Formats: sequence, C-alpha cells, structure tokens
Amino acid sequence: MADSVEIVKKFYDETVHYEWDRLDRHKVEYELSKRYMNRYIKPNDSVLDLGGGPGKYSLYLSELGCDVTLADLSQNNVDFAMNKAQEFELPLNSICIDSRDLSAFEDGHFDHVLCMGPMYHLKEENDRVKTINECLKKLKPNGTLFVAFVSSFSFVWDYLISNPGMILTDERKSELNIILDDVNFSGHGFTDNFFIRPKDVLPFFEKFELEKLHLVNCESFLYLREPELLKQSPEVITAWLDLAEQVCEREDLMSLAEHFMYIGRKYKDK
Repeated sequence: MADSVEIVKKFYDETVHYEWDRLDRHKVEYELSKRYMNRYIKPNDSVLDLGGGPGKYSLYLSELGCDVTLADLSQNNVDFAMNKAQEFELPLNSICIDSRDLSAFEDGHFDHVLCMGPMYHLKEENDRVKTINECLKKLKPNGTLFVAFVSSFSFVWDYLISNPGMILTDERKSELNIILDDVNFSGHGFTDNFFIRPKDVLPFFEKFELEKLHLVNCESFLYLREPELLKQSPEVITAWLDLAEQVCEREDLMSLAEHFMYIGRKYKDK
C-alpha cells in the first residue's frame, strides 16, 4: 500500500491545475453535487473536506460561510488551495494527511465530512473501511457524511466519448471487458484506482453506523452528452440540470454515472 500511496500522491502533485479545471469540464457533476450539499450544509457549519484536492468544494463552502478544513494527500494541492483562498480572500484551514489516519483532528468535531476522493484510490477493502471509520469518528452525532466513488462503467463512457478507437488496442479492450465481467476494478486506471459497481455502493455502507439519506448519480443521465450540453446557454444548462436532479437517485439510471455520491447521517448515539 505504501507504494500505491506514493503513486497517487505523485500523480496529484503533478496534475494540480488539471484537477482544478476538471470540475469546469465536468460541470454537471459539480453542480449536482453542490445542490445536494446545499440541502444539509449551512453557513457557520464546520466541514472537513477530505481528499479535497485543489479546493473547489472547500472554497465554495468557505464562501457560503462555513468553517472549512481541506485535507489532502498532495501537498501541492493543499498549497494551491491555500493560494486560491488568499486570492479570493476566503478563510480556509488545511493539512496534508492520509485519509486512513485522521488523529490530527479532535473526535466529534465536524458537522459534515466530505470524502470526495479517497475512495477512488484505496484498492484494499480494509483501507476503505478504515477511512470511513476515521470520518465517522470526526463527525458530530447527527453529522452528515458525503462519500464519492467512481463507477466501474466509467472506463466505457470515457473511452466512448474521448477516443472510441481505443477499443482496438489490447490494453484498453481488456479494461472495457469490465462491462462484460461485471466486476469492480482495482488496479491502474488514471493512476492507482478503485472503481465500484453501482450495486455494491449501498452494501458497503451497511457495516457502518449510518442512516442512508441518498445515493446520487452525480451525472444523472447527462454524462454522455455533457460536452455538447455545456456549449448551450446558461438557461438551457440550468433547465437540464433541474430535470437531471429530479431523477439522479433512480436505480435504473445508476449505470450511466461516472461518479456516485453516498450521503449518510451518523447515528446520534454513536
């Protein structure tokens, strides 16, 4: 696991600007995720943004009036986020940290924890469990946990959109066969990655002291046409987002997602 951590850390240290721009390229994911956050996160709430990268969500929530701490494995991402916070004149706390050990924080400190990146890269089940348990320790009773995953179908949609000819190369064809094998993916994707089948997300959380609030398809049904959609007027984009939000929890649309977001509430007596 130590080698895997270094691989992931190096990847994000070298792709800070690309990651900062990613949620502009994938505005559907960003906007739908924010809409669900806004249902629970309010001004003056304390938020831990674990795996927050260069700080898109952290800065958004800081601007909303929250007390935000960004925590990330990549020091370059942390530094970038702090520079952006200074540029935008927004308060932001930060720390470089491994998601599996949050002992730097007081237990029961945060109203909300975002875990919007670690599950993409923790290839071992015990590391994913350890991370969620750490998040729960740092949450207040009744606090909300937001956890993002990448879908095992994401290879298929990405290759179909970006370069359909990839199906003719042996390596890419092997990856695309995931859709035939119907398995989770744990290995080298865009770096060391874990991608999960839609039907495995909710069973994963059954072992934790959480009340399920939502399982969200963060792209709803828009992902395959997102580049074309984002060329439209703001009014058109908003209208499609409004429609997409109303169906993004439908089970029959989950396979269209690139990202899922599980939202749960920590039991009050835990």
